[in-house]
Amino acid sequence: MASNRRKAVPEARAALDQFKYEVANEIGVPLKQGYNGDLTSAQNGSVGGYMVKKMIEAQQRQMASQHPMQ
Repeated sequence: MASNRRKAVPEARAALDQFKYEVANEIGVPLKQGYNGDLTSAQNGSVGGYMVKKMIEAQQRQMASQHPMQ
């Protein structure tokens, strides 16, 4: 079965790549551009997981500032 894996917002690719490297640096994963086959799946997974955590936190802050509790 063919998979359609297009990005929802292709223009965001560069920003997400930059974010990925910032997160990797922040948590001490030696991620570099190009081949990263020397990293463990745990290291790579921690980068993705932490990216999701930070995006959720940012969205929660944005939502809270738009709808302050009364």
